[in-house]
Amino acid sequence: ELGREIRKAFVAQRGMQLLSCDYSQVELRVVAHLANDTVMKEAFAKNQDIHCRTAAELHDVPLENVTREQRRQAKAINFGILYGMGAGGIVREIKTSREEAHAFLEKYFSIHTGIHRYIEEVKAFAHEHHYAETLFGRRRPLPDIAASNSMLRAAAERAAVNMPVQGTVADIMKLAMIAVQQDIDAGNIRARMLLQVHDELVFEIALCDVEEAAQRIQHIMENIYTISVPLLVNASVGPNWGELKLL
Repeated sequence: ELGREIRKAFVAQRGMQLLSCDYSQVELRVVAHLANDTVMKEAFAKNQDIHCRTAAELHDVPLENVTREQRRQAKAINFGILYGMGAGGIVREIKTSREEAHAFLEKYFSIHTGIHRYIEEVKAFAHEHHYAETLFGRRRPLPDIAASNSMLRAAAERAAVNMPVQGTVADIMKLAMIAVQQDIDAGNIRARMLLQVHDELVFEIALCDVEEAAQRIQHIMENIYTISVPLLVNASVGPNWGELKLL
């Protein structure tokens, strides 16, 4: 709530609007590609809500019967696994018992075998090479992967799992920013790029140019690099950053 209120302080100039173009669930799309996880790739190919899909899998219920609380739990697990979260982290995140957290993890990995295999492979790679790297070859050294201190070693293993995902997303975003700015400089998009935050680009733009610019920016961002699942970008517009409506 506080974050949304703070965003309202970012206001477009008089006669202008803010346009936000936001990659949808891009970290999970990238991990589906890196891990070659067939179940997750199928969900994205069908444009399913990935958190609802995970909740349905974990609770053995049809997609249409997933509750908001079940989806919230599944979202925490989907992202938590990318950050190396174990049963203890799931207990804290979704306020459940350790036994149920273990059961969720075991079931998740029995369904998403590709992600389980990916996690073990990147950990082994990091132990052998002492670094992790993105899809584009950008590397992060991990000297603590060989530390005698188990806490330092575990933190390096979590970084080894997460860095290729978040790093690849960052690389994709930078490529998209360069391409969009080149289109702006060429006069094909009448907008000013203001800000990049996580998976989102924010522009200032005249209202009459919003639809055309949004379509061009979405096309660039969604097609900047091809992976084995679709990249999807949501565009929204409004007078300030806290009150945006989907186009």
